[in-house]
Amino acid sequence: MSIPTSLLTFLSDLKENNTREWFGENKERFLEQKSAFDQFTIQLISLFADFENMDGVELKHCSYRIYRDVRFAKDKAPYKTWFSASFSEGGRKSGLMDYYVHIEPGGKSFLGGGMYDPSPEQLALFRQEIDYNAQHLKGIIHAPTFLKAFGEPVGDSLKKMPKGYEVDHPEIELLKKKQLFFWRKYSDSEVISPLFVESLIQDAQVLKPYLDFLNAIFFDKEPFSIK
Repeated sequence: MSIPTSLLTFLSDLKENNTREWFGENKERFLEQKSAFDQFTIQLISLFADFENMDGVELKHCSYRIYRDVRFAKDKAPYKTWFSASFSEGGRKSGLMDYYVHIEPGGKSFLGGGMYDPSPEQLALFRQEIDYNAQHLKGIIHAPTFLKAFGEPVGDSLKKMPKGYEVDHPEIELLKKKQLFFWRKYSDSEVISPLFVESLIQDAQVLKPYLDFLNAIFFDKEPFSIK
């Protein structure tokens, strides 16, 4: 199943009219497009199961609500202007590094994954692994196929070297990372293409070794074997 053009149109309209009044008047449109995205998500769960353990994972374990939590936000717009879902063993609340699928018009759709909001303990484990064997990670993220799909990582870095490491460490740039997140962006025309699902799954399989790397060092988790 592909993403319908009407889904992007609805999200564009919502961005221009992000009020409870407009949303209430267009509730039927929302429900129709949410149903389309739900079916898209269910299809992806089935396809991810070819290379990740998705046993017991259902739609409710992957999807996000469209309603924003604005309690502490400067932007009080009540609704997200995108649809999104995360895919991993145990669902999005499992804590595992997962595949995040974000659909938003204007060329803002993407598949992302990686070290986005690590705990201090996870950062320490990441730096320990880099200090011990940086070539493992570099072999993954510098591979030509990976670079072609995801390019360079995004995320913040420390301005100074983290405590416990020498300033002349050969992997100084990796050790300074506070985040190491990758994304593959998609144009609107790619999103509504009948080939989008196939392309997204292929990109997810390219991302898999990096997520396996993080899950191994953070959770001592063995990679799930591709069938």
